Amino acid sequence: MDAMGGRYVAFMPLYALGDLVPVIHADAFVHPDAVLIGNVHIGRHSSVWPGAVLRGDNSSIVVGERTSVQDGAVLHCTEELATVVGDGVVIGHLVHLEGCTIESDTLIGVGAVVLHRAVVRSGAIVAAGAVVLNDTEVPSGALAMGVPAKIREGAADRTMITSGAASYVERAALFCTAMRRIDP
Repeated sequence: MDAMGGRYVAFMPLYALGDLVPVIHADAFVHPDAVLIGNVHIGRHSSVWPGAVLRGDNSSIVVGERTSVQDGAVLHCTEELATVVGDGVVIGHLVHLEGCTIESDTLIGVGAVVLHRAVVRSGAIVAAGAVVLNDTEVPSGALAMGVPAKIREGAADRTMITSGAASYVERAALFCTAMRRIDP
């Protein structure tokens, strides 16, 4: 912990790529076993958990405020396409996002994939294991399920999104103050 509000400070794999350097808000939590490379921006009260890889080697990756990028998630961009994630987003374990836009107050379920130029609108949910193909739009309040994802308008449970986002903000605060490495 440091003297600036108890934020957990540890050596974590942050890598510059030429002039591209990750930018992490002082109130964000990045687990020491996550990897951030290049043009990556992490917002206030957001969290990046063990095994997550955010590789901004071409365009950029932007993660807003109060967003969780959970264990094993991979966020990447293309030469032309940034990956943009809004505020209050829950990105589940083992999710893959690439060259897409995830608007605020959404949930991307465990193991889901969202590909190039896809847009997941505010209040939508991408179900666990779903694959949202290139150029697909998931409307606000919709649920995207299956491979390839089929859209069910108005089927998203917004309480899952808000409670999930809030729980990870609380969890990150706990990890900032209570997590410590134990070496044998």
